[in-house]
Amino acid sequence: MQESDIRNTGQHRAIARTLIQFSLPLILSGILQQLYNWADAFIVGNVEGELALAAIGATGTVVNFYLMTITGFTLGLSILFAQAFGSAQTEFIPKVLSTFSLLLGSIFLVLAAVGIGTSSALLRLMHTTQDTLALADSYLRIVLSGIPFLAVYNVYSAALRGVGNSRAPFLAIVFSSVVNVALDILFVFLLRWGVGGAAAATVLSQAAMTAFLVVYSIKKQPLLRFRFSRKALDRKALAQGVRLGIPPMIQSSVSAFGSLLLQNFMNGFGTQTVAAITTAYRVDTIILLPIINLGSGISTIVAQSYGAGERQRTRSILSVGTVLMAIVSLGMTALVIPTGGYLIAMFGVGREATEIGRDFFLHIACFYVAFGLATAVRGFLEGLGDVLYSSVAGIVSLAVRIAASYGLAVYFGSRIIAYAEAFSWGVLLILYVTRMVWIRRHPDALGGERDGR
Repeated sequence: MQESDIRNTGQHRAIARTLIQFSLPLILSGILQQLYNWADAFIVGNVEGELALAAIGATGTVVNFYLMTITGFTLGLSILFAQAFGSAQTEFIPKVLSTFSLLLGSIFLVLAAVGIGTSSALLRLMHTTQDTLALADSYLRIVLSGIPFLAVYNVYSAALRGVGNSRAPFLAIVFSSVVNVALDILFVFLLRWGVGGAAAATVLSQAAMTAFLVVYSIKKQPLLRFRFSRKALDRKALAQGVRLGIPPMIQSSVSAFGSLLLQNFMNGFGTQTVAAITTAYRVDTIILLPIINLGSGISTIVAQSYGAGERQRTRSILSVGTVLMAIVSLGMTALVIPTGGYLIAMFGVGREATEIGRDFFLHIACFYVAFGLATAVRGFLEGLGDVLYSSVAGIVSLAVRIAASYGLAVYFGSRIIAYAEAFSWGVLLILYVTRMVWIRRHPDALGGERDGR
């Protein structure tokens, strides 16, 4: 083996180790964060029954609309933090943090209030089944009050990831998960407060999670300290944050709105299908977290290298990340196909709903590898700052999924829910790979995709 080959092999191993070490806390954080919903669903489903479980499931797309808007915007912020950190512009980092902690916290406080005031009308607009409407409305009103906490948490989490610390968000979620499960047991199982108790447990644990991360950042990360003053809102930070944050926020918002349309579509199949598929998506969300968070790791490491002017290393990160992603995706497929039905049954749904959910996994899991490869390339593009194209591609993929769902339901029945999503992943992969090839043929397209600053 030549010396250059040995050097490249060593570099690839170092990159793989860095990606795994950085992404693993993100994956564990995501799993624990999803356990909020799992704890609610598991306890409510077994204590209150399938009707209450379907009611919580019916609110998922509304809550996700807020959450995806927040995480979409803070995805852009994490790229900005990482590029600033990689280029040693550390004085810029607290300015970005203070600007968007205050701004997003205030904006989503207002938006949460609007959602609380219109929750009943929104659930009716989505054709929420009549037997779950009152319970869903009660749950949604309480859960939306925790949205401002999530906004501030995600800004701090983006900052910590950007400076290479993925461990602190994990510790925050461990803390909040313990709080959430303890309060679920108290409010739902012991006090029998039903779906309202589950919602209150979620909000209080989100507040605890946010407080933990803010205090940690103040005490442990000097780069993330700032004072409340007129200078806390920085114009340059605002302009750059908006430039990188708006495209993925729009894409996430459109995706969340599309999910509302898909929820409305799903509601047409009846309460048992709603209970089955929404529960399946709880499982599916956790199954996909290793893929999604490995993609986030690729994006952050690429952004740091790009900010430092190490263009060749960004391509190596993509190569190594793609191999890791293929392995992880195939592993998730092998895990969920034999176990999906059992995982759904443990939430307390009936036999028919369990079978519907098992069938869903049999027809979606084989396509996880397409989603994984698309996510790897997306992470590379977003790390370079190409968030606009990535966002447009996501919107196109969603449009394909919605069109396939409504247009082909007559042929496939409820199975089209799985088929349409899988097809949209294939479209997404094609769009991202096409863009990557174009960038390599036009190395100056993003300000110089070449070695050196």
